[in-house]
Amino acid sequence: MTIAGSDSGGGAGIQADMRTFAMLGLHACVAVTAVTVQNSTGVTGFQEIDPGIVAAQMRSVTTDIGVAAAKTGMLASDPIITAIADAAVDLGIGRDGATPLVVDPVCASMHGDPLLAADALGALKDRLFPLATVVTPNLDEVRLLTGIDVVDPATQRQAAVALHALGPRWSLVKGGHLRGSDLSPDLLYDGSEFVEFPGARIDTPHDHGAGDTLAAAITGALGHGYSVPDAVAFAKAWVTRGLAAAYPLGAGHGPVNPLWRLREHGPG
Repeated sequence: MTIAGSDSGGGAGIQADMRTFAMLGLHACVAVTAVTVQNSTGVTGFQEIDPGIVAAQMRSVTTDIGVAAAKTGMLASDPIITAIADAAVDLGIGRDGATPLVVDPVCASMHGDPLLAADALGALKDRLFPLATVVTPNLDEVRLLTGIDVVDPATQRQAAVALHALGPRWSLVKGGHLRGSDLSPDLLYDGSEFVEFPGARIDTPHDHGAGDTLAAAITGALGHGYSVPDAVAFAKAWVTRGLAAAYPLGAGHGPVNPLWRLREHGPG
């Protein structure tokens, strides 16, 4: 299940999550948190969904269909985060429940447009991070959450430790925005052990939805029974292939393309 906002341009949000889930052989259920007005050049507005309706979507899906793993994306506001956290506890979703939870702390679009109210950052850290199996912030989000500016391997490790102290079982510090590196190194931490995931940097401007796609691939792998380190390794390879297959769309940034798998394996 993806608990996130809808992208009218189809490149990120629940649309990106559902494409990845489908390509991983999973049925995607959704709890929509907000409807955005956006295209390839940016976000010009959004409408939040009533928090009670967000929680009701989660309850309706979980109590009937069941959920193997869940992820969050754009959550927009403190009341929505609180409603999600309360429902997750009741439904056994999260690090101490039967259903793993991936928290992708979406704070802004790739163009810098705000997608989270300024006063909601505390709820994200205090209510949702302690429920997370793994958190997957990009480096801009790491800076907002921890105050650490990641510029090299040492500060990446410091950030992983600081994020883990907020309560998730695992913290993942992604290196895609580490522009000074020729690689795109990700770092996973569980409170005692660091696991490194080096990766090639794909030279493309078309990376809309990369964070959503990575988090969705981790969620899908967890739903298939992978361990967290194996799920992250799988997702790292998945999003790298998606970036290599990304395509132009509109006048701005095109989307990461998880449909690369169809090109290789066909629709059967």
